[in-house]
Amino acid sequence: MHVFVTGGTGLIGSAVVTELLGNGHTVLALARSEASAQAASAAGAEPIRGGLADLDVLRAASAQADGVIHLAFANDFSSPEALANAVAEESAALAAVGEALVGTGRPFVTCSGTPATTGRASTESDPIPADGPVGGRGRAVTGVLELASRGVRSSAVRLPRTVHHDGMGGFAGVLTGIARQSGVSGYPGDGTQRWPAVHALDAAVLFRLALEKAEAGTAWHAVADEGDQVRDIAAVIGGRLGLPVESVPVETYGPLGVIFAADQPSSSAHTRRVLGWSPRHLGLLKDLENIQP
Repeated sequence: MHVFVTGGTGLIGSAVVTELLGNGHTVLALARSEASAQAASAAGAEPIRGGLADLDVLRAASAQADGVIHLAFANDFSSPEALANAVAEESAALAAVGEALVGTGRPFVTCSGTPATTGRASTESDPIPADGPVGGRGRAVTGVLELASRGVRSSAVRLPRTVHHDGMGGFAGVLTGIARQSGVSGYPGDGTQRWPAVHALDAAVLFRLALEKAEAGTAWHAVADEGDQVRDIAAVIGGRLGLPVESVPVETYGPLGVIFAADQPSSSAHTRRVLGWSPRHLGLLKDLENIQP
C-alpha cells in the first residue's frame, strides 16, 4: 500500500515508517517543518509539507493514499488550555481525513490511549473515556471507529501510558524530565499505581498489522507490560540519575496529574490472539536502564 502517515518523524512514527517500508509499503509522511521533511526523506518516505491544522493538505494526501495511519499530536501539556487546543486541532484533523476516505473501503488507523478500569486490567472491549483532561481525544477516536458504517475500514491502536525506546518516551519520559529539573525522582501518591508500557518497535508492528488486516470499527491494545508500579519506574530513573526517589504532589504533573495518579493496567490478550501480535523488545524497566545520567 501507499500509506499516508501523520507524525511520521516522532518516537513512534519513525518506527512505524521503518516498519511499513520494511514490509513492502511506501509512505507519504506529513512534515510540518523542513527538518521533519528531511528526516522523512532520509528514512525513505516521501514528505508532504503541512501540519494537523492544514485540513486541505490532509484531505488531499488521504485521497491519494491506499491507507492512512494517524500519529501526530501537539503534545502540549503545559496548561489545560494548551491541551484543549491540541485536542481540538487533532479532532478537526481526524474528521477531515475521515471525510476524505468515506466510501473507499480503505484502512484508517488512528491512535488513542488504553482506558482505565476499576480493579482489573482494561481490555479491548472497554470503552475509552469521553470526559476528563483528554476526553476530547476519546470522542474523536470514537468518531473514527464509527466511520466503519460509512465505508471506511477504521481501527484504533490504543497505546499504553509509556511507549519507550532507548529509555525515552511516554509518561516515564515525563518522570525522567521532571526528575532532571527538580533533583528528585518523584511519583504521585504511594506509587503502587500501575502503568502499562510497550517498546516503540513493537507498537510499530501492531500499527502495520492493523493497517493490513484489522476489521472495520475495531480497537487493539499495544500493551507489552500490563502494568509496572510507578514507584518502581521512579526507582530505576532515580538510580540512573543518582537522585533520591520520593512521593511528590500530584500537582507536580499539571493537567496530567489526575491521570498520573490513577491505577491503569491493561491487557493485550485479544490483540495478540486475533492479530498475531507478539512483542519481543525490552520491557520498560529494562529499557529505562538506557537513560543517560
